[in-house]
Amino acid sequence: MSHPQKPKPDGRFRMFVPILAGATVRERLIACIGALIGIGLTGLISSYLLGQGPHLPLIVAPMGASAVLLFAVPASPLAQPWSIIGGNTISALVGIITASLIHDPIIASGVGVSLAIAAMSLTRCLHPPGGAAALTAVLGGPVVAGWGLLFPFVPVGLNSCILVALGLLFHKLARRNYPHIAAKAPVNAHQTSDLPASLRVGFREEDVDAALAAFDETFDIARDDLGRLLQQVELQATIRVHGDIRCADIMSRDVIAIDADADPAEARELLLKHNIRTLPVKDENGRLAGTVGLRELSRSAGRVGDILSKAATASDSDPAFSLLPALTDGHAHAAIVIDGECRILGLISQTDLLSAAARALPASRAKP
Repeated sequence: MSHPQKPKPDGRFRMFVPILAGATVRERLIACIGALIGIGLTGLISSYLLGQGPHLPLIVAPMGASAVLLFAVPASPLAQPWSIIGGNTISALVGIITASLIHDPIIASGVGVSLAIAAMSLTRCLHPPGGAAALTAVLGGPVVAGWGLLFPFVPVGLNSCILVALGLLFHKLARRNYPHIAAKAPVNAHQTSDLPASLRVGFREEDVDAALAAFDETFDIARDDLGRLLQQVELQATIRVHGDIRCADIMSRDVIAIDADADPAEARELLLKHNIRTLPVKDENGRLAGTVGLRELSRSAGRVGDILSKAATASDSDPAFSLLPALTDGHAHAAIVIDGECRILGLISQTDLLSAAARALPASRAKP
């Protein structure tokens, strides 16, 4: 089932089209609100700590550029806490030292920014506004020169620390992932040397490295995030091609389940009798509470409800192949299909999904 192509924007509105991949109106509004709060409070807190006066700026200009990265693209490697604090502070320090050694402002500007990039690269805190911090330190005039080696720490370092602290709080309240930590690569759940099932077919880490080397360019995305993105692209392409196969089409409807108050021995007997690996567990209202298998039943408990595992779930209208990540992670053996009230409608096992995948293969590829 193919999805309709989105119409290309009219030329008059092209300027309003997000340039960054994944950018939405909601994300931009959140960024605007975050920058308003972040810059405003950074200046307010700095004035409270340092006092007001012409002898020291309350907030240096590079903080505006740092706020763009911190609130608009918080997943960027260039927007992480150490990048902001270290990048601005180290670059300002490099600028101060450069200005003290080179008295020609034009030459000092070029050397200062160049050395700032080198210093940020060596300390793994590359941050574009750091170039502006170095330039500010070189061309700041008597006010900056009067503070000497203190300037990189107050106000630059202080501003950076306050801005990052406010960013951490804002993103937590907005339920955004910051600091951005890339998801760990899947590992073999069976603790053997084989690659996880999801990585045995398709591209691998070395393929990503080879592709990046072939482009010979630097991209503003972490390598691990790039791998996750490509894996999601593969999944979405599979769903698009085979989206006409829904969970309702392949699920088992006569589901063997057990109550949470049942004895674990009863659950073990059901698993063995029906030759199944996953047993859905219902609460006192008949809703899905979790699942148990022989792994959970190996632990001692007085009732099934005490040893539950979280269930992999889906809706009956979901594309069946959207369950591929859940059923190939080495942990879940089945997904429970539920309705809006968490009542059990069916179950899709790994075997069910494998059978659907085999039927979806083109006839030419299915032949030996």
